[in-house]
Amino acid sequence: MELTLLGTGAPAGLPRPDCPCANCSAALGPDSRAATALLLDGALLLDLTPGAAFAAARAGRSLTGVRQVLLSHPHDGPAVEVPAGVPQPGRVPDGQELTLLTGHRVRAVAMDAPGTGYAVTGPEGQRLLYLPPGGAPAGLAELSEPYDMVLADVGGRPDALAKLRAVGAVGPTTDVVAVHLDHDVPPGPELGRRLAAAGARAVPDGATLAVGAYEDVPDVPRRTLVLGGARSGKSVEAERRLEAFPDVLYVATGGSRNGDTEWSVRVAAHRERRPGSWRTVETCDLVPLLAEEGPPLLVDCLSLWLTDAMDSVGAWDDAVWAERGEKALRERVRELTEAVRSSRRAVVAVSNEVGSGIVPATASGRRYRDELGRLNAGFAEQCEQVLLVVAGQVVVLRG
Repeated sequence: MELTLLGTGAPAGLPRPDCPCANCSAALGPDSRAATALLLDGALLLDLTPGAAFAAARAGRSLTGVRQVLLSHPHDGPAVEVPAGVPQPGRVPDGQELTLLTGHRVRAVAMDAPGTGYAVTGPEGQRLLYLPPGGAPAGLAELSEPYDMVLADVGGRPDALAKLRAVGAVGPTTDVVAVHLDHDVPPGPELGRRLAAAGARAVPDGATLAVGAYEDVPDVPRRTLVLGGARSGKSVEAERRLEAFPDVLYVATGGSRNGDTEWSVRVAAHRERRPGSWRTVETCDLVPLLAEEGPPLLVDCLSLWLTDAMDSVGAWDDAVWAERGEKALRERVRELTEAVRSSRRAVVAVSNEVGSGIVPATASGRRYRDELGRLNAGFAEQCEQVLLVVAGQVVVLRG
């Protein structure tokens, strides 16, 4: 089954008309996108958008062979003109299936937002799932065979991928293509980086893809370290990397700190931001978790893990530190980094990047700064990807 993307942008396109935001200003040339529309084998058109005939011509295709036009979502704005010879667009009721004379079978998939998803099976058996903007499948309970290709609003609804992965509809060989791209996701290399973290990719308007060809499926890094200063956005970045995956285990190393109101507010804000399907455990005992099989781990953060480890070895007492504390801490850090190296789980860890400015005034402060630097370096050595977040912007240090 051959798929041509006549557009890959949000319903209003990218850049949005008359929008002065930075992302729209940067979405020029190859980063500009028309509203999403899909042409399958020249016979089936999913979503009719303004200028579809011209977009097909630019891609070296024609709409003259289209036998069915299906809409996935309500179209706002001016009426879209139906090109001459193209059938009037319609929608398939949720749960029902349409069979075309060309051999394509189209089943309508119910969404949790206005719109309809379409599961298309080609004449040779390839399977494709197309989801509307802002929508995720509703009522997924039964296990499913993986689709060969999924086209979805990965930027706006990454949880849709998590739901599909949870029931086996998206597997390791599924080619996930991001469509309905809007100005909430920055264009250029940053878009590719964010999508790759979710196991997805973007393609330019006019691209033709072979459904069932897997060579372009991005490899999701199994171990990632996210560094950054206070309020840099490092925790948000770490959470973003796993929001397209179900059953994430969030490991909070800071504890509850009973009586600390400000800390409770911070913890509540983090919980509110996380998907409801994620589980949370409060512990600094990371080595057993890394040794177990299971869903991805998000560790937030190594800085607090180090504080707990230094407390346990008496690192704040100079005499204890010199006698046995330093050696004991080195052993704890070695055990952790070896556990990361041998872990078979996906791991995303957060840590503070300190020591770039003023030298701490106390010996204990300098000791903590130095040990955190050593911990970050040792942990990073075991990770496929290392990121530094500065003012909410991500700098790739490795991977």
